[in-house]
Amino acid sequence: MKTLSRIAVALSLCTFFVAGPALAEGMHAEKEQHPRIARAIHELEDAVKYMEEAPHDFGGHKAAAIEKSKAALEELRAALAYRAVVDTKHGK
Repeated sequence: MKTLSRIAVALSLCTFFVAGPALAEGMHAEKEQHPRIARAIHELEDAVKYMEEAPHDFGGHKAAAIEKSKAALEELRAALAYRAVVDTKHGK
């Protein structure tokens, strides 16, 4: 599943660089259309940073929490990128 996710992100990024400004605008629109996902991304990024800088290991759960939070971030970004690509292709 991680490989599929990475492929989706890679394809989205390739499309992003080819489509350029139109897709960037699409990503901004997707964040506005899906504010909960945008907030979740922000909050997870903040939580990962906090955990990485924390001096303790949260009872042995720190490494797994960081790893799984980063995986969740990849999925959330891929979801928004997918919508941006689809909506850009359909002129939305």
